[in-house]
Amino acid sequence: MESGRDVLLRSIAGQRRRLAAGSLLGAGHQAGEALVPVLIGLAIDQAVVGASWGRLLMWLAVLAVVYVGLSFSYRFGIRVGERAAEEAAHDLRLAVVSRVLHPRGGAEEGRLPGALTSIATEDARRVGAVIMAVLAGIAALTGLAVSTVVLLRMSIPLGLIVLLGTPALLWLGHLLGKPLERRSEVEQERVAHASGMAADLVAGLRVLKGINAEGAAVERYRRTSRDSLSATLRAARAEALQNGVVLALTGAFIALIALVGGRFAIDGSISLGQLVSAVGLALFLQGPLQLLAWVNAELAQGRASAARVAALLSAPHAVTGGGGLPGAGAGEPPGAGAGEPLGTTSGAGEPLGTITGAVRLRGLTYDRLTGLDADIAPGELVGVAATDPAAATALLRCLGRQADPESGSVELDGVPLRDLDPARLREAVLVAEHDAILFEGTVRTNIGGTAPAEAMAAAGADQLPGGEDTRVSERGGSLSGGQRQRVALARALAAGRPVLVLHDPTTAVDAVTEARIAEGIRRVRRGRTTIVVTTSPALLAVADRVLLLDDGRVTDAAPHADLLRRNAGYRTAVLA
Repeated sequence: MESGRDVLLRSIAGQRRRLAAGSLLGAGHQAGEALVPVLIGLAIDQAVVGASWGRLLMWLAVLAVVYVGLSFSYRFGIRVGERAAEEAAHDLRLAVVSRVLHPRGGAEEGRLPGALTSIATEDARRVGAVIMAVLAGIAALTGLAVSTVVLLRMSIPLGLIVLLGTPALLWLGHLLGKPLERRSEVEQERVAHASGMAADLVAGLRVLKGINAEGAAVERYRRTSRDSLSATLRAARAEALQNGVVLALTGAFIALIALVGGRFAIDGSISLGQLVSAVGLALFLQGPLQLLAWVNAELAQGRASAARVAALLSAPHAVTGGGGLPGAGAGEPPGAGAGEPLGTTSGAGEPLGTITGAVRLRGLTYDRLTGLDADIAPGELVGVAATDPAAATALLRCLGRQADPESGSVELDGVPLRDLDPARLREAVLVAEHDAILFEGTVRTNIGGTAPAEAMAAAGADQLPGGEDTRVSERGGSLSGGQRQRVALARALAAGRPVLVLHDPTTAVDAVTEARIAEGIRRVRRGRTTIVVTTSPALLAVADRVLLLDDGRVTDAAPHADLLRRNAGYRTAVLA
């Protein structure tokens, strides 16, 4: 299992060239900054005290060269460091998104969409910022090393003060960073939870208004937001305490160096120029020491974020095993029009075999499903009416292999789905969820597929005011509920999969439109296996037969009209 430390080390290793270049330039900048007071001291001793204009001009020229060099180093060192940090964060975002979108799933379990977004954005940014912190830390240590060497050559006691005092300050900063790391981790979790809840509230705003639950939802979010604010304030207090204590100790440390240097100058142990250099170095040291305090804070936050990223990347897959190709070895279709060779290929270029679309459920047990048995013939249009919505959801998850059953199996053309590669399976079986998400663009760009015009007509999406050019905002917010459903259904139909599973595709459309859509689905999907999980009478009426899913298993199966006549439980589920 990957740890936060592994994530940090991998991010640093991936940017080692830029990190090395940036560290070298940063070290050059800090070394130049440390040499400035030394050069000023030499100019005082050799030019001012000796009253030599020539030497004064020479040292001024040397100072000018040093300033140009340290300015160049700072500018390009920061540029390289920022580039490395952004590249590292970008690579991590890609890794997080790839894990979330992995065909075997599992990363989303126990995490709200907003939490996933927070990990992919803010946590990835903080881990990337560790690159810049490492670069800054190397530069600051270089400045401290140059200052220590100069002070040791000038006066051994002064050098020893710096040599012994600096590690003590660094260790103290590390200890003070521990509470910040813990509180930062809690802060990120609470912020992610609040973001996730806000995203869910926005997505379900129309539903909340419909049931007059806005007040309860707002109050729930207010409590979550307060928890997030409290965690953020605790983290900010920990960071302020760390910075304040380190800054106070740093000031005392610098004052001690200036005091000892002044005493040595009075005793004649060091010259006037050396005293100026010592005081200048003492003032300069405030910069590297403050920089190291900032580095400690960044590392603390980076470690907390890296742990969250590592937990997501290491999340167990929802489905495991299975690398087979749908249609491989399935044989020829049993009848004309039933088979459908797919021309799509995998990442390796291997085409799928012929898919007949025969679906078999044998002893399927998962969540609310208990020993479910069913056979769906190739090219059949089957309705599934579930008395328990949770059982319907469980069935959809198993058909799309979002989860493997606890026992029993789902088979496609005689091959268990658990033996098939989930990514390639979805080229053969498409499960169109009830809450399908639309993308920003137009209806045409959302639908795509092989026959978008025919699919739009079947789904009633051609009746939109702008037709296929109708603009669609993010998540389809510019469309009504019924319009979104029609576009989503058209997209599912246009995909042309051998097996299509639809879940309540018409709950937001009127009865007349629903009846027309039902006929359109039957027309477009003729000869290809279609499973419609719904309690809509209009959709169930066009099915070849309907399976009544009750108490986790199929309790009756017949055409819609026959079930209405003979089964009271079916009438309650469909007509209530």
